[in-house]
Amino acid sequence: MANRLTKIYTKTGDDGKTGLGDGTRIEKFNSRIEGLGSIDELNSVIGIIISEDISAKEYEWLEKIQHDLFDIGGELSIPNYTKLTILKVEFLESNIDKMNKELPPLKEFILPGGSRISAYTHLARTICRRVERNLFKLNKRDKVNEVSLKYIN
Repeated sequence: MANRLTKIYTKTGDDGKTGLGDGTRIEKFNSRIEGLGSIDELNSVIGIIISEDISAKEYEWLEKIQHDLFDIGGELSIPNYTKLTILKVEFLESNIDKMNKELPPLKEFILPGGSRISAYTHLARTICRRVERNLFKLNKRDKVNEVSLKYIN
C-alpha cells in the first residue's frame, strides 16, 4: 500500500482548483467535484449510522455500501475509469428486496424522525438523492459509469 497522507493541507487548492487522480486540475465548483463531495457526505452519514446500535448483518451491509461509494468516488476522481460492476447493483437490490419482504405494506409517506438512527437514515436517503442529481448532471457533460448511476438510483 502506498504511504498515507503526511499532511492534511497541500495549499495546491488555494487558487480555487483541485486535482483529479489523473493529474488534471479543475475548478472546485465543477460538477465532478460536487459529485465527489456529495458522495463523501453520504459516506460520512452512513458512518454515523453504523456507529449506532445495529445488527452485525446491517453493519456488514452498510460497510459494503461505504466501500462501493469509495469506488464510485474513485471513478469520479479519475475520468474514464470504471470500478463498480453490475454485481454490486444486484447485491444492493437483493438486500433491499429481502428487507422489503419483512416490512408491512407502505400506505403513506413516513416523516423523518422517530429515533436518532431513523433520522440519520432519512438524512442518508436525501443525500443519496443529491448524489444522484449531481451524477446525472455530470453525465450530461462527462460520461459517468452507467453501473454507478444505477447503483446510486
